[in-house]
Amino acid sequence: MTQSLRRSSTRWSTIVAMMAIVCTVAIAPVVAAPPVPKEVDPVPMVTIPAGEFLMGNSEGKGRADEWPQRSVYLDEFAIDQVEVTNERYLAFVATTGHRSPPNPYGTGPLLSVKGIEQLPVVQATWYDAKAYCSWAKKRLPTEAEWEKAARGTDGRLFPWGNEPAASKRANFDHEWEEEKTLHPVGSLPDGDSPYGVKDLSGNAREWVQDWYDPQYYQHAPDRNPQGPEIKGVVRSIRGGSWHSPVSDITATARGRGGFALQTHGTGFRCARGLEGQTQQK
Repeated sequence: MTQSLRRSSTRWSTIVAMMAIVCTVAIAPVVAAPPVPKEVDPVPMVTIPAGEFLMGNSEGKGRADEWPQRSVYLDEFAIDQVEVTNERYLAFVATTGHRSPPNPYGTGPLLSVKGIEQLPVVQATWYDAKAYCSWAKKRLPTEAEWEKAARGTDGRLFPWGNEPAASKRANFDHEWEEEKTLHPVGSLPDGDSPYGVKDLSGNAREWVQDWYDPQYYQHAPDRNPQGPEIKGVVRSIRGGSWHSPVSDITATARGRGGFALQTHGTGFRCARGLEGQTQQK
């Protein structure tokens, strides 16, 4: 074979090989991207970055169960931007058959009351809150997660900073006035936390995951604390309510209640670990 013929044969072999590759790519099946799971509770969530923050109060400030102040490291997590509303909770009830909370606004079922859809649900027990968050494929936040979401990393007293509490920042220190008592969630942006999480002071107190122990901070781990191991009947509650004095709506104030407690001032929000690091107790 002459050199010219050899070059021609090589060119044709290259062309044939390239055509084969193109055809293979063209007929290759298209692999669809895995579907994105649909949120059954499509409320905005705020991502709180991993890192350290100051938890609790220095001795002599606040109450003794907030002592000592210490640096705590948390993995990244997400938390609902607002408290769970009546509308969202009643959707959960309709879907699952879970019991509806008592109606704090008068007679008849809660579903029959109009104009309260965006108010935070109250009269929810700890069990109710846990069930809702599980249904939403979330969980209750730990005390540490709740506090970091509320105060950020600069040790501030309130979610908005160290300025005094006022009605434009928080709904607190009021008497019950039926449907006018609670504010629609997210309606006081001046009270937002450094991360943009809303209503962490006042409006409705919020259940968290942890058992309550007044001495827990004295021996708690400084990395992803999950609350005391003791089992009892008292869970931690954070944030204060529409009725709370200013001392109870700080970012560090700790409340408590039996897990079957139902009050006009107690609701909740959900969280989600982003690395699978935290489990519900």
